[in-house]
Amino acid sequence: MVKTFAVIGLGLFGRKVCEVLIEKGGEVIAIDNSPDQVNKVKDFVTQAILLDTTDDETIDDAPLDHVDAAIVAIGDNIEASILTTTLLKQIGVPYVIARAVNKTHYRVLKKLGADEVINIEEDEGRSVALNLINPSVLKKVILSKNVILSEINLPKNFIDLKVGDLDLKDKFSIRIMAIRRVLTKLDSDGNSIREELFLYIEDVDKFLDGDILLVSGATTDIEKFSSSIEV
Repeated sequence: MVKTFAVIGLGLFGRKVCEVLIEKGGEVIAIDNSPDQVNKVKDFVTQAILLDTTDDETIDDAPLDHVDAAIVAIGDNIEASILTTTLLKQIGVPYVIARAVNKTHYRVLKKLGADEVINIEEDEGRSVALNLINPSVLKKVILSKNVILSEINLPKNFIDLKVGDLDLKDKFSIRIMAIRRVLTKLDSDGNSIREELFLYIEDVDKFLDGDILLVSGATTDIEKFSSSIEV
């Protein structure tokens, strides 16, 4: 079943949300109070609307009756973000995701009933800092508010150990889900061929130098683990 989303605020962040939702097969109603911003998305979204979402009479006329979720992507205009989030909840949008620009804004949006609040600047700043402090963490995917999936370089002291030798669940409350392993072979002409394997943990006899671990757990637990390892 195709899902329908409303994206309100069509700056860089909002436009990117529209693009990805469309690419993944969703229907997108894109809304902004700027004609220039609406024009930038009108050719690839399902519907582009010039609308002031801070006006309760105007927003009542918007075609939002059947949207599955609304994303309030408004940037620095905190008042507009707050009013829009409030009105979306009042008209019964089932799931509202709002963008916050600081901690106070975050708390206000949560109190207003936003189902999910994201702080782009804070999250990105945290990510940059963590990558500098813990270069062993390669990539991460957010699974829920507190749980992430991360790729981590194999610690040196894990080399040649067996999966059963580790006790990460009890020590750090994290799980190793799989391993990404790169093998180099020679073809018949003596040329190197790089082969990448994705191995589920039950298929791994022991860890090899160069393995990349795919681990899941709470953000703080993975940070604690990655800070403790030697790479």
